[in-house]
Amino acid sequence: MARAVVQLPDRQLAALKDAYGQPARAKRLRLIAAGVVALGLIGLAAIQAEVDPKTFLAKIGGFTSYFDRMATLDFGARVWTDPAAWFWSFKRSARLLRETIPIAYVGTLTGAVIAFALNFVAAPKLTRRAWLVFAVRRGLEFCRTVPDVVFALIFVVAFGLGALPGVLAIAIHSTGSLGKQFFETTENIDMKPIEGLRASGASYVQTIRFAALPQVIASFTTFALLRFEINVRGATVLGFVGAGGIGQDLMEAVRKFYYSDVSAILVMIIAVVMAIDIGTQYLRRALLSEGRLP
Repeated sequence: MARAVVQLPDRQLAALKDAYGQPARAKRLRLIAAGVVALGLIGLAAIQAEVDPKTFLAKIGGFTSYFDRMATLDFGARVWTDPAAWFWSFKRSARLLRETIPIAYVGTLTGAVIAFALNFVAAPKLTRRAWLVFAVRRGLEFCRTVPDVVFALIFVVAFGLGALPGVLAIAIHSTGSLGKQFFETTENIDMKPIEGLRASGASYVQTIRFAALPQVIASFTTFALLRFEINVRGATVLGFVGAGGIGQDLMEAVRKFYYSDVSAILVMIIAVVMAIDIGTQYLRRALLSEGRLP
């Protein structure tokens, strides 16, 4: 059975199109205005920070030439043409990387455990004492606001050169960073299981264990694995101030203009971080597939 298609008169159709187009035009105008304001703020910030585009354009060649020198051996050949000469200190760098990774691992694990314990206290849905929530959140802010390099410098003065200052610095910074991610995740949980256990007379620990933890443990694992990957890079930087690991050799190569050594160390660090990223991805999938994470 054929159906007739109703064609509105041109006046009514034009009015409908105009009514539909007005909100769209208003939205475009708001987006344009927001873009103009953002560009203006960026320009003002650049002027206040004394950012000079002329200097950037004039010096950009030095930036690119540095990478060109990093890809050149001392006798003029490209690094990939002679891997033996490029990675002449491979054994030493590998040994220092084996020191860097445990620094990041122990620091991340320590920070994750402390952040795990504190995040439930920092979540108002689970902790009804406002002063306690305030105190814990301010403490976590302090831990993540102070750069880990500053903590490392303090601990190097206190405990001397070595891995311990690096572990402590990473642990404190990881506590602050993971603590915020953890308690923000905890704040978004479904409160019905919490209220049910509270109504049945469950204790605070039982409420956390059986109502809150199953909802957040998968996200916590993801955040912790990501923080471990970040901390491997962080442990490298901490080596600049004597906190152990391969960072000290990297800093020495930079200061002495051993360009090919810098690129060799960076390639090894990048390879390790990529391997950790792939490994943690498979680890989380394995935990989820085996049902060890809810």
